[in-house]
Order: sequence, then structure tokens, then C-alpha cells
Amino acid sequence: MAPLRIAAIVLIVGGVLGLAYGSFTYVSGVHTTDLGVVDATWKEHETVNVPVWAGVAAIAVGVVMLFGRKPAGA
Repeated sequence: MAPLRIAAIVLIVGGVLGLAYGSFTYVSGVHTTDLGVVDATWKEHETVNVPVWAGVAAIAVGVVMLFGRKPAGA
């Protein structure tokens, strides 16, 4: 499979997932402390909202890349 087709499919799938979920959360830091006999650990979570226009744009660009151009020699 050509790299251009793979990139187009990744953009389409990423755009659909962005529209379906709307946001994603990741762990930005893990903190631990030792309080004598007790160890405390906590994680900092960050949430990133995916704009609707970004999902639609990724799908549109992926479709154009996948279907908009004919391969050379065809």
C-alpha cells in the first residue's frame, strides 16, 4: 500500500475519532511522596478538546488525498 494512501486513511480515521469522542485525556505528570509508613502517589490529568472543524478538515483532506488524485501512468 502506498504511503499516500496510508496517510489518507490515518487522517480519515483520526477525523472520525475526533468527531466521535470530542476530547482525550492524558497523564501529564506523576507525583509521589513518602510520609513515613505511607506512600502517596497521584497523577495530573490534562484534557484536550478536539474542535469539530479539525475533525471535519482531517476527513476532507484524507478523502481528497485518497480519491482526488489519479496515480501517474494510470
